[in-house]
Amino acid sequence: MNENLRHFIEKIAHLQSTGDQYFPDGIFPAYRTNTLIGYRRPDTTIFFSSIICFTLQSVRDRIKSDPGLVEKIDSVCEKVINNYPDFQNKDGLKTYNFWKTKPSRHFPNGNIFHHFDHFRIPDDVDDTAFVYLTTIPSEIELKWLKEKLAIHANGSQRWITNTYSEYKSLKAYSTWFGKNMYIEFDVSVLCNILYCIFKYKLPLNEHDAASLIYIKLVIETDRYLTVPFRCAHQYPRTSLIIYHVIRFMAAFDPPALQSIKQKLINDTQQLLKTAESPMDRIILATSLMRMGIKTQRIPVENFTTAEFKGFYFFIAGLLTAYENSLLYRFSNNPLFHMHWVCEAHCWTLLAEYEMLWNTFETDFS
Repeated sequence: MNENLRHFIEKIAHLQSTGDQYFPDGIFPAYRTNTLIGYRRPDTTIFFSSIICFTLQSVRDRIKSDPGLVEKIDSVCEKVINNYPDFQNKDGLKTYNFWKTKPSRHFPNGNIFHHFDHFRIPDDVDDTAFVYLTTIPSEIELKWLKEKLAIHANGSQRWITNTYSEYKSLKAYSTWFGKNMYIEFDVSVLCNILYCIFKYKLPLNEHDAASLIYIKLVIETDRYLTVPFRCAHQYPRTSLIIYHVIRFMAAFDPPALQSIKQKLINDTQQLLKTAESPMDRIILATSLMRMGIKTQRIPVENFTTAEFKGFYFFIAGLLTAYENSLLYRFSNNPLFHMHWVCEAHCWTLLAEYEMLWNTFETDFS
């Protein structure tokens, strides 16, 4: 087994919390930050832990020849999964929240936002998708989730306002559950929930079709290149959108997205040539390898935490929740953004890259 991969997985396991005042046993430490105002707080979220588990499970499927490493991944994931009930819907429904729910622990470990119910967020499609993807849901639970998604899709109870006019009639899935929550389209979130739907072979409906159309359109129109924030409020950078779209496409090759495949490859190759962030280069190269495109080797074995500096995988825009068009104009301003960072997730992205590089070398040599 590749020693680089073993090193990365051991790093990840070492970073998993054994329980302290901020991070329960099994949760990976994450922080919400805004460097413009000198803000940094430990954040007790299930998001990074669940996506680390998801990615490690995909790595696990490729390294079955190393039982010791498989056992380590299984142990890491088991500890993550043990935390899921704390983030489950407060009324016991099978949707999940970014933060603990019983009681609500929104904006934990801070000084201001956690005091106000206004900043309490409903359960979301993204975290729910990763919980379902990393566990073994029953057919009844999957059927219920599909119906729940439809109830909160665009046009079912209300219509989206904060998007381009030509997208407003698309009955795509929203990022959020919660009957009073605004409708939001995020191309990366849509890829994650569609990944879940396709993995479990759930029947497709008009909302799935509309979600695929949205993904196709933001790529075709170049909006994912020119205005990524408008396409993905939670993942508002082109490299992150590419990572999510290609991960979904490479896994399931949906016919509805065939027409954008070559464009995505071309755009990704061009971006990789100019990317300055080491971690952006990692996720772009990872995406190309998923598409069967060989890239120049990135020396991940030499990476330290210095390469992680400035890289963020997820944000919250504090003004995106407002449907007032004037307020929304300011929502793209970094002053109103919180970035979430997680060292363990960066090592996980390196492990994923290394696994794909090894597989690519074996399959295409």
